[in-house]
Order: sequence, then structure tokens, then C-alpha cells
Amino acid sequence: MSSPDPQVRAARNHSTPAPGRGSHGRGPVVAVTGAASGVGDLLVRRLAASEEIKQVVAIDERRGEVPEAQWHILDVRDPAIAEKLRGADVVVHLALDLDLETDSAARTAYNVRGTQTVLTAAAAAGVHRVVLCTSAMVYGALPDNDIPLSEDAELRATAEATGVGDLLEIERLGRRAPRAHPGLNVTVVRPAVLVGGTDTALTRYFESPRLLVVAGSRPTWQFCHVEDLVSALEYAALEKVDGELAVGCDGWLEQEEVEELSGIRRMELPSAVALGAAARLHRIGLTPSPAGDLAYTMHPWVVSVSRLHDAGWRPQWTNEEVLAALLEEVEGRHTVAGRRLGRKDATAAGAAGATVALLGTAALVRRARKARRRI
Repeated sequence: MSSPDPQVRAARNHSTPAPGRGSHGRGPVVAVTGAASGVGDLLVRRLAASEEIKQVVAIDERRGEVPEAQWHILDVRDPAIAEKLRGADVVVHLALDLDLETDSAARTAYNVRGTQTVLTAAAAAGVHRVVLCTSAMVYGALPDNDIPLSEDAELRATAEATGVGDLLEIERLGRRAPRAHPGLNVTVVRPAVLVGGTDTALTRYFESPRLLVVAGSRPTWQFCHVEDLVSALEYAALEKVDGELAVGCDGWLEQEEVEELSGIRRMELPSAVALGAAARLHRIGLTPSPAGDLAYTMHPWVVSVSRLHDAGWRPQWTNEEVLAALLEEVEGRHTVAGRRLGRKDATAAGAAGATVALLGTAALVRRARKARRRI
């Protein structure tokens, strides 16, 4: 359903800023948290090369590799960040921990406290706009969702999936901030399934030798390449668009299209078996993904990107292209039930054929029980 647009392809060749240009524009001073790696690093590079940006202030716990930016090394939970934000017009807050392996309580403490501190510090420093980045997962994956969801659709997600509870709380803080701090505006950017140097339960889905499909479900897939997310964040930083924005490829792919494009066959299981296995494996600590993650591979949660479109933004990537990039990125990795396997385990999993989706439930649960008996 997402077809290549010749104009978008042509724009791709001209969208990357020329290397070496300094940040000497007459536009805003933009501060970026989480600036030394991942999306933050890519955004700092893009803003530093833009003639529309006056200066980039980069904040992280370590120094990054963009010399044109003004670097401040500190934890975003440190109230001293307010001093570092003085003179900034816009803050793009990207210092989030969504690592599957991080302890959930520690992750929540970092994400929520960091967002609270940044919003309060931005208001105290006279910043007039904060851009938050969450995920389209906040809409929830439900069988009765519209396809696509409006950006104004109710947020019906629960805290059962990895990190989604944190994202919902971040959004709540973002909605409350303008009331607590008049004059502070908050823009929220919600990417679809993010691809490009990312490791999530949804990207690991494509590391499995079979694609698990829950019987009776209707999966739909909409991707967002990190390059498109970065360009959308730049739009928000330049105040070309505001409010609550979804970002991703145009259209979506049905599960059958994903299987045909990927060449990976499905393994279909009853809902009770799939959800029960996922819950048991997570409960005994053998997989990082809770059962709630499965909903996002079962039910639709694709979104309209109309607000960015209305502002003149277009994705440079199609769903088909992002899926191809994802498959290339995860080649050689092997995951069963959300758990990364070593080479020896992966060979066994591949040989299991039609029972691969049950491997985690049977073998791993037995292994855990034996280990407990030995203690």
C-alpha cells in the first residue's frame, strides 16, 4: 500500500545537508539531549550542518563527535541543566532509555525523572518550545483500531509492553507542562516502528526463523527509518510544525506482504498458546519482552502522518525499503521468543522448523527449572 513516489526519491538526493557547513544561521538555538549517540547524534549532525540553525547545544553524559556543537556533559536529571539551556530557543529531548535489557524500574526512573527535569529546566531557562519523542505505540494496538489512526486518536495503550508505560507518562508530563509553565509549548513526535541502528521487540521479530502470527489476528506494519525521524524532528525544531505528530512511511504493509517481501515463512499459533508462552518466559526472566509486546504484532496501529504532510514534509523511505534495510541489518542475528540466541542455539532453532515458536517455551522453561533445582 506504500508505493514509491518519484518526487520523494528525487528529494532524497538533495535532502542530506552538505558536510562541513557550520551552524551559523539566523534561526533558533536548538539544544538536544541524548546528543552523543543514536537519534540524538544524527540530529545534532543534521542541525549543525543546517543554515537555518544559529547554534546547536548538545547535552549528554559523554561528549559526542560533532565539534560544531557546544557540548555540556551532565545527566539530564541534574537540575543544573537549566543553566546549560539558557539562551536556547528549542529543546529536543532524546535522552531516553528504551533498552530491552535495562531493569524496568531503573528505566522508568531515568525516563520519567529526566523528562520532568528537562521540562522544568526549559521553562526556568526561558526556552519556548520542547520537542518530545515517544512512539506511535502510545495509541495502542487493538483489533478495532481505525486504519490508519488519526493523530488525534485517543491514546489507548497500556503499560504492558516494553517502555510504553514510560512513554505514556512522558506524554502526560508534556500535556501538563504548558499549564504549569505558561509560555512553554510542547511538541510530541511519535514514530512508527523505528528502524536504523535500533534494537526493539519489534525489530527482533524479524530476527526469528519464522514470523509468529497469532491465529485470528490481523497484523499491519508501518515503519519509520531513523533518517525520516531526524528530518521530522528538524521540522519540529524549526517550528515548521507543532502539536502531536506521527511520523513514518506512507501507507502500510499487510502481514502477507511482509512475508512475501522478507521470504520468512509464518508460524501460526493460537492466541492462548502464544500469549501464555510469552508471559511465562518473561516471568521467569528468560526473555526481555513481556507478553504485551505481542499485541503490536497482532493488531493494527498504523498512523496518519497528515500534520507533517500538511507542513510540506515527506518521508524519503517507503515501507518496502525500510523493511529491506531492517532485514539487511539483522542478518546473522537469531532470536526466538524475543531472546537472542548464540550460533549453536540458532542452528537448533532453525532445524526445529514448524515448532520453532515453541522452542522457547519448552527448552528454556525446562532449563530454568533444572537450574532452580540445582540451587
